[in-house]
Amino acid sequence: MKQTMGVNTIDFKYLRQLVYEHSAVVLHGDKTYLAELYLQPIAESAGFASISELVKHLRIQPFSSLHVQTIEALVTNETSFFRDTQPFEVLKQFLLPELVKTRSVERSLNIWCAACSNGQEPYSIAMLIRENFPMLANWSVKLIASDFSSKVLERAREGRYNQLEIRRGLPNTLRDKYFQKLDSDWQINNQIRQMVEFRQINLLQSWSSLPEFDVIFLRNVLIYFDIATKKSLLKKVRQQLRPDGYLFLGSGETTINLDESFERVSFNKATCYRLHNA
Repeated sequence: MKQTMGVNTIDFKYLRQLVYEHSAVVLHGDKTYLAELYLQPIAESAGFASISELVKHLRIQPFSSLHVQTIEALVTNETSFFRDTQPFEVLKQFLLPELVKTRSVERSLNIWCAACSNGQEPYSIAMLIRENFPMLANWSVKLIASDFSSKVLERAREGRYNQLEIRRGLPNTLRDKYFQKLDSDWQINNQIRQMVEFRQINLLQSWSSLPEFDVIFLRNVLIYFDIATKKSLLKKVRQQLRPDGYLFLGSGETTINLDESFERVSFNKATCYRLHNA
């Protein structure tokens, strides 16, 4: 009989510390079920009979690729195409039309999807631009997507998704127009893939390789960090955002009491942020 791979309190405490030291992500106590879900295949593929054996090995061995796999598995963020809908509507109806006007002389536009996971968010933006803003085809448009995990970036670059992922948020019209069927999966076409530049970036490290951005998507990221790290990240965002640029956070996230340089801007049911006096 296959052994159940649970995570006990002592092992989870070690995993929390490992993840925090290398990513600053805080794993809360109610996330043990996710640790079981994500670490079981790693333990099995490495030949361990249980997650406890995996953790025991990690404790006594020097930092290795197995430590990296474990950390990446625990910090990977779930996502979907056009997640939450409203931010993409705001981008389409308000922000991009405004930026097309204000950037008409320089004819350049920079958008960053931080913590892009498997790529659904940047590909959603790429399709939105392709569908609604044909004039940008002659502009210099940088759509940069980054993540901590090399594994998810590899998958994002491939742009291949299973049936369940395709059904989550992607209209059939866009699926039929921009994807091709591969066995039981769907792969996004080269036209859209080439619009996105994927980079491996640890948000806690230097952003010096990045340009200034007109729009930054940092959605469902701050919730994983402690207050000090949230403040540090927002300070870096402030320095990376153009004076009249916009920041999108997750629906349960805010800059309030973290960085007073930002003001909240509401468009219908959606909220984003910009710098004061923009």
